[in-house]
Amino acid sequence: MLDFFTFTHFNKSPSLLHAVTTKSNDLPHAFSLALHTGEDVENIISNRNKLSNLLHSDEALHYIVANQTHSDNIKVIIQKETKGWESLSDAVEDCDALITDVKGVVLNILTADCVPILLYDKEKEVVAAVHAGWKGTKAQIVSKTVQKMKKVYGCDPKEIIAGIAPSIGRCCYEVGKDVAVHFFDTPEGFTSKGEKYMLDLPLINKQQLLNAGVLEVNIEMSHTCTACDVERFFSYRKEQGCSGRFMSMIGMKNINENKT
Repeated sequence: MLDFFTFTHFNKSPSLLHAVTTKSNDLPHAFSLALHTGEDVENIISNRNKLSNLLHSDEALHYIVANQTHSDNIKVIIQKETKGWESLSDAVEDCDALITDVKGVVLNILTADCVPILLYDKEKEVVAAVHAGWKGTKAQIVSKTVQKMKKVYGCDPKEIIAGIAPSIGRCCYEVGKDVAVHFFDTPEGFTSKGEKYMLDLPLINKQQLLNAGVLEVNIEMSHTCTACDVERFFSYRKEQGCSGRFMSMIGMKNINENKT
């Protein structure tokens, strides 16, 4: 039985489509959705097709998947198209954040510990999906995505609602000083543990959203650690190099077109 993690405040918008997938041992590769990790391609595409069938849209949906590289590169999708869904060959290259105002386009992020962040501006009708590992967080990719939404679509950060999806938490993410040093300017984002540090990437990304002008009341945290909840979510660290990835996705339905 497939189930999804969803955000309460996103569910209040009837035109918004979003979901965070979970594991299912009844399906190939525990319902991994990654084409880039060496699993059987036909099985992964079968999983993706099953996912698209579960999204219950009255209109054809177009899925965008990027070749994530832990960068701060952002791609604006300006037309209905499908990229990276059935093949890696046409995925958006070298990109870790996607933005669109096109109805029927679903933006997708693949993770297994990194922080997936979904953004929605109801007023301007713009969505974004962000992949923030420690390198992307260091580069402040989520802040840059908000700035891009503002520049391209005139979004007001105060109107943006955000969901920070399941990712590895401070409880399980131990790093050395070589990584932690990049976040010393956010002392609430880590705890010292001898010569190591327990890093809180979800909290640091929340702080970056606040610094970008997003209101705290508009930021919903999953409070779910992938390493602690490895039965439901893939965790690269907990599973010592798993090939599985779950997907965080967001798009908008054109509810006017759906009326007959």
